[in-house]
Amino acid sequence: MIQVKSFVFNPFLENTYVLFDETKECIIIDPGCYEKFEQDSLKAFIDENSLKVVRLLNTHCHIDHVFGNQWAKTTFGVDLEIHKFDAATLLAVKAYAPSYGFQHFQESTADKFLKESDKIKFGTSELEIMFVPGHAPGHIAFYNKAEKICIGGDVLFQGSIGRTDLPGGDFDTLIHSIKTKMFLLDDDTVVYCGHGDSTTIGEEKMHNPFCGVNS
Repeated sequence: MIQVKSFVFNPFLENTYVLFDETKECIIIDPGCYEKFEQDSLKAFIDENSLKVVRLLNTHCHIDHVFGNQWAKTTFGVDLEIHKFDAATLLAVKAYAPSYGFQHFQESTADKFLKESDKIKFGTSELEIMFVPGHAPGHIAFYNKAEKICIGGDVLFQGSIGRTDLPGGDFDTLIHSIKTKMFLLDDDTVVYCGHGDSTTIGEEKMHNPFCGVNS
């Protein structure tokens, strides 16, 4: 059974996730840890629970989701895996990080590219990949149907959606991703969002003012 541990990191209040099962193998998704105390917090959880990090994934590569990429690669000896359409998004972070006040940003590069037909395996667990662009050109989400969990990044939020005014964003594309991918999941699927509280597919289908049935 997959367990999900969340951390809230950096001034953008980004959600970083560690997923693990009874084998103690785990994956890190969107390490947003910029400050040392944030990195220490993430490592302490992994060490205290005797977890072994086997994969490092980004749902997408905006600055708040990639602060800890290089640190995690070095600390845990894992490759960084993203969708190839977000390679340029990742590359751009180094140029604009100082303008946001992050003078010590550590650049990272992708080692592997993921696509929708791939499976993310760790321990006895498996996640499907959904390609859900609109917030970012290479945005992906990770889904387990049996356990009804989805790590959704910045696609769908509780009562909201990801912003589309950043480079590579597109409102119509995002809404299409939500309605043709996310909203096909079971209503009781829990969506672990990139910011804020988790929600369910059914809740957002009924009440989300941007993409729900009444919108």
